[in-house]
Amino acid sequence: MADIDLSQEIRELRITFASIREVVDPAKLGIEIDRLKVLAADPNLWDDAAQAQKITSQLSRAQAQITKLENVVSRLDDLEVLVELANDAGDSSVQGEAKVELNSLQSEIGDLEVQTLLNGEYDSRAAVITIRAGAGGDDATDFAEMLMRMYLRYAEKHKLPAAVLDISYAEGAGIKSATFEIDSPFAFGTLSVEGGTHRLVRMSPFNSAGKRQTSFAAVEVVPLIEQTDVIEIPENDIRVDVFRSSGPGGQSVNTTDSAVRITHLPSGIVVSCQNEKSQIQNKAAALRVLASRLLEVKRREEEAKKKQLAGDVKASWGEQMRSYVLAPYQMVKDLRTEYEVNNPSAVFDGDIDGFITAAIRWRKRVQS
Repeated sequence: MADIDLSQEIRELRITFASIREVVDPAKLGIEIDRLKVLAADPNLWDDAAQAQKITSQLSRAQAQITKLENVVSRLDDLEVLVELANDAGDSSVQGEAKVELNSLQSEIGDLEVQTLLNGEYDSRAAVITIRAGAGGDDATDFAEMLMRMYLRYAEKHKLPAAVLDISYAEGAGIKSATFEIDSPFAFGTLSVEGGTHRLVRMSPFNSAGKRQTSFAAVEVVPLIEQTDVIEIPENDIRVDVFRSSGPGGQSVNTTDSAVRITHLPSGIVVSCQNEKSQIQNKAAALRVLASRLLEVKRREEEAKKKQLAGDVKASWGEQMRSYVLAPYQMVKDLRTEYEVNNPSAVFDGDIDGFITAAIRWRKRVQS
């Protein structure tokens, strides 16, 4: 049996991994882990539950990153030994095992490489995602609900904590809008590339003539506010309205006026929350989302100033960015990166990692 030669592929992986280690800096990360361990060992740590949660999460994340780096080093060494053993024994099954491990390592190192690109000011934050139906009637509201499920399935598959804060149901099918949190480190940096206008083309199930229909939905992704952020919202700048939580068809979910709607008068931003049981909890959650959106407005204003000074030399971000075509053919295509797949069902079931990875790399290219 012919030998397999994976030396070039392994060499390329080692070069890529060396650049990742340079960015991550394991020595610096080790110092940070030691610092967090000291804080976590403080007997008074849990006097402030929010701060304690933040410290323990940071420690867990840093330790997991170190472990992942060490595992990759070990697996690269083991792969070279496995290839040598497979060739010495002339065993096709072991050769196949080596190829599978190579593919796995290529995926693992690729994911690590993408993570090193998430170095923006707010990339390490959790994310608040809002989906709004656009033009297209019932198809658009149905599409908005399909997108909400897509992102929640993505979070579920990656074991990312997600919580729906507010849903406005349409009179017909689907939803007018929805807001939800994905409370995981780097959720904003990862999912911010999903922001923009999404387009669906299909044979409409709501059209008696069965004609092809194009509909739109907007996706907004903002970083979740943290206690250390300075976003002051004067009481005079907001109007707070309370109402009863409701579900599909107007069915009552709560018999008290616990849902809260906050209007930020200077900007016109409106935020609702009906997920929590009490009015106080809903108001706190709504204020947090409002602060997150105001933080994003501030960030965009700063970016606009930078762009004005530098000159608008790049295509604008946030225009129509992805098409989901279900008829006359099957395809989902990102119009920025040209990345596409021919399995819309898998995409709507949360399989969007390829789109996210391609978009993060694309964003890095256009910003550099």
